[in-house]
Amino acid sequence: MEAVAQEIADRLRATSFVKIVTHIDADGISGGAIASESLARAGIGHEVAFVKKLDEAALLDIKRQGPPLAWFVDLGAGMLHAFHGLDAVITDHHVPTEREIPKALRGDLLRLAESMDRVLMLNPHLEGEGSDVASGAGCAYAVAKALDPGNRDLAAIAVVGAVGDVQDQEFRRLAGYNRTILRDGIDAGVLEATTDIRLFGREPRPVHKLLQYASDPWIPRLSGNEEACIAFLLELGIDLKVEETWRSWSDLDRGEKGRVVSALVAHMLERGCGAREVERLVGEVYTLVKEPVGSPTRDAKEFSTLINACGRYDEADVAYRVCRGDREEYLAKALKLLRGHREYLVDSLDAIAEAGIRQLDAIQYFHTGDKIRDTVVGVAASLALHQTGATTDLPIFAFANAEDGIKVSARTTRDLVAKGLDLAAIMQAASKAVGGQGGGHHAAAGATIPPGSEERFLEIANRMVHAQLSSAVPSAETVRAPENL
Repeated sequence: MEAVAQEIADRLRATSFVKIVTHIDADGISGGAIASESLARAGIGHEVAFVKKLDEAALLDIKRQGPPLAWFVDLGAGMLHAFHGLDAVITDHHVPTEREIPKALRGDLLRLAESMDRVLMLNPHLEGEGSDVASGAGCAYAVAKALDPGNRDLAAIAVVGAVGDVQDQEFRRLAGYNRTILRDGIDAGVLEATTDIRLFGREPRPVHKLLQYASDPWIPRLSGNEEACIAFLLELGIDLKVEETWRSWSDLDRGEKGRVVSALVAHMLERGCGAREVERLVGEVYTLVKEPVGSPTRDAKEFSTLINACGRYDEADVAYRVCRGDREEYLAKALKLLRGHREYLVDSLDAIAEAGIRQLDAIQYFHTGDKIRDTVVGVAASLALHQTGATTDLPIFAFANAEDGIKVSARTTRDLVAKGLDLAAIMQAASKAVGGQGGGHHAAAGATIPPGSEERFLEIANRMVHAQLSSAVPSAETVRAPENL
């Protein structure tokens, strides 16, 4: 990967101007910030564009603009077949498509070779690895380090991108090339890795809120129940306030943290949680040591949530500025967006309850129409997995209206992924079968499909999920879809 990163760095140095095109989620925004900062430090002129998705229309528009060089971050792999005619570098970790040979170049090996050489891609899939060994931000960081070894301080933002892409989820720690990035950050004095409780909100949230909003893992009788969380902690003798200020997890001493974790383990085991679920309470957590104590920018998981909150409400530039170092105007804007995001998610759960969660043979789904933003429906789907009327035994598919069609987001548990479920493959195939486009990761994927095709999409997805979990290979005839299946 670092050899390819060096090739890309050499191409960046040789160009007069770079157009950075990046995704609007935490991984994409943090990766775009790394790309921008590294180019700025190298004195290379550039601009940044944020996109919800990269489709043929967006790619055609970039080709028409004719930048000397385009740098695609956290996207591009899924559209590799359409990059002919564009000078570009790609730092992405999604599954790449096969590159198509335009009719005009067939039989002309010299022109074909020149066309193929105009696009360079850094992607762990090309090195025989999967999506979780490096995020889009991590791949961008590899290029930044190749541009200048002094850019190792950008490892902190790369780790934020990886955590935002839940790459620490499966093993409760970062793995693969992410370990190299982590070591760089520690050596540069910008990161610290410790073993601690993995629940969201270690820095700014009151301790009882940390438990109340726990979702990975879900804690029976505590998650979603503020009064029960307060009572649980008081019974352990934990002082929840210092004078009138609520204490956060970071305010507790080592002994208090130990008592809480031990009690949570016993609580979960007594209520039927398995050992694998209980062990998810504790894992490796990542601290940006240069950030102020108590700030949401100090914990990698909280920082990534802050970034996501901006991107999902059409304010990706705000999060980008925070990643680039703004701790005044843009951080204040980001915090306001985060507060609004939390309120919106509460309303989203009401919209899901109103729409109802329906079940088929192998999947469950809901359709909220215009009641949930297409940029937020994936988060809502994750939350819905633990709501009344849903089950974690089936993947969940969420539909919402979007400007360019119907947005579909799918989420599932790591247990089902371990059994063979691959939502990225399902989204890609099922959406293509109805005239749409999709992809993503094994446990979280998305697609855009034409209005009115939801029922057909669900039929195909249902059969594919059943086939995957039955260790069978679905045929094109079985799902009535094109040969891409």
